[in-house]
Amino acid sequence: MSTTLPTPTTPALASTPVIAPVVPPQSRLRPLGLDEVRITGGFWGDRQRVNAAHTLGHVLGRLESEGWLPNFDLAAEGALPTGRRGREFADSEIYKYLEAVAWEIGRSDDSELEATFRSVVARVAAAQEPDGYLNTEFGRPGQGARWSDLEWGHELYCLGHLFQAAVARERTRPGADDGLLAVARRAADLVCDVFGPCGIPAFCGHPEIETAMAELGRVTGDARYREQAELFVARRGHETLRDIEWGRTYFQDDVPVRDAEALSGHAVRANYLAAGAVDVAVDSGDDELLSSLRHQWARTRGRRTYITGGQGSHHQDEAFGDDFELPPDRAYSETCAGIASIMFSWRLLLADGDAAYADLIERTLYNVVATSPAADGRSFFYANTLHQRVPGISADPEGTSPRASSSLRAPWFEVSCCPPNVARTLASLDAYVATADADGIQIHQYAPAEVNTTLDDGRSIALKIDTSYPSSGEIRVTVLGDATAEWTLSMRVPEWARGASARVISSDGATEVPAPSGEVVRIRRTFAAGDVVELALPMEPRIVTPDSRIDAIRGCVAIERGPEVFAVESVDLPHNASVNDIVVTRDTPRDVDGRVWVQMGVRRPVDDNWPYTKAGQREPLEGSVFVPLVRYHDWGNRGPATMRVWIPTT
Repeated sequence: MSTTLPTPTTPALASTPVIAPVVPPQSRLRPLGLDEVRITGGFWGDRQRVNAAHTLGHVLGRLESEGWLPNFDLAAEGALPTGRRGREFADSEIYKYLEAVAWEIGRSDDSELEATFRSVVARVAAAQEPDGYLNTEFGRPGQGARWSDLEWGHELYCLGHLFQAAVARERTRPGADDGLLAVARRAADLVCDVFGPCGIPAFCGHPEIETAMAELGRVTGDARYREQAELFVARRGHETLRDIEWGRTYFQDDVPVRDAEALSGHAVRANYLAAGAVDVAVDSGDDELLSSLRHQWARTRGRRTYITGGQGSHHQDEAFGDDFELPPDRAYSETCAGIASIMFSWRLLLADGDAAYADLIERTLYNVVATSPAADGRSFFYANTLHQRVPGISADPEGTSPRASSSLRAPWFEVSCCPPNVARTLASLDAYVATADADGIQIHQYAPAEVNTTLDDGRSIALKIDTSYPSSGEIRVTVLGDATAEWTLSMRVPEWARGASARVISSDGATEVPAPSGEVVRIRRTFAAGDVVELALPMEPRIVTPDSRIDAIRGCVAIERGPEVFAVESVDLPHNASVNDIVVTRDTPRDVDGRVWVQMGVRRPVDDNWPYTKAGQREPLEGSVFVPLVRYHDWGNRGPATMRVWIPTT
């Protein structure tokens, strides 16, 4: 991890509320909200447009047709449990949808979305019990008792997503009269009463409420919520929950959070818990806990993360494996785990300012989050394999698929946590582009954007970012107003960008600035309107090799260009060859007309010979041809195919 920033400081927060998912009361960097940063186009702008135009409506339609939203109507009518549909955590998908819509309203001020939002909130609110309890799976005659299955029941997990939806609504529309925040506060008050210091000394088997209560405390100013989040984190790791077949590691109840060496167990749960623990550490000033979480992040990144940024190598329990256990053909790499990893990394970035966190966020955004949805935003990958050995099967466009199907994107899943999770991430993505501190502005992710904010001393800063990244590595930042004093513009140079360059162009001419990879370019000056900072990142395709301790891919290479990982897909191979029969025969990829090509050989068709040969004896090849690669996030869009990221060299 780079150590390119100065000693941590505590910048004063802006006087107006920050419209962002994460707003710590004190941190090295201050997040800039949706009213301060606007993505205006490009790679992510296109995906936000599709998310708003298609994904949100698709998700709502499925919440209705699957019966998950009507569950709330049944609850309000007193008809449950008869007719309830969906898994025990189905309520959470409605809340994630509401959060996504709240962020999108904050971006677009869409009146139709506003009406839809209010309609859904009214149906949710009608199902709330007088004491604040809200869940369609538990608590009524014929259902399990409240809080009777903390290992698997997901009651607190669902409420956590409710709280995050309420936070999004309050930040985008402060004081709105739809009632969502009041619903959330009644439920949160009940949680504090039931699970507080004198209540049930336990927690939810699926972490999520920790970060949600911390953020609800920040938006309302109610210290009880922060204290409850702190209590939930502290209770972990003392073998409180009942043991299960995969062990208590599955839901992080084997080792106290501050004593863990790396993230382990269920990958989504582990990252959600780590994100909440960062919130707790920052809000309570617990430097020991924060230091432990930094160490866990670094070890997880260095030993338990796929080249795509994906996490989780076990299908059985959707979990992390041991260090360097990263088989590409068994990669689970759940989309939700990637989103949770971004949540963890972002909170550490705000706390520390280290560019390494933004690097992992970028990698995960382009190669996990962008991979899940189809181009039309109406079908999704749940898991993200790095090696598809057999052609996939097209999903029924009207059907519901098993969650671990990695063959082709599906419109919905029996466990459909990923589609609304992708929706809420894309709708709030503007808030992950840039931050501020007392000295200036930091740009972490590159997209065409406008930045308008105010520094702590009241100075207004306006910037325009022009780029076609990642198609091009040219990023141009134009200052739109004169400054009365010096301030610092910081721009991240990704770790892979060796040979990057930067320069400042002003009325005085152009000045070159060092741009070492893995660090941050800082330009401090009294900027004038029209001043430009240009960052040029090298975008030649590159061959990368794995750590030799990753047994499953020893002797293989992968190809990257900029932040994007590439793959070979069978539809691009000659004579319908399988990706299981190819080898790289030349280690210099070519970039031709926007596509990356690599020279490969194809092994002879499989026969019945003994598959083990004398050391040094090479397998015969049918010939060598140049093969075009596909960006990993685009694979699976041309019908059933085999695919692989890691390609053998012998």
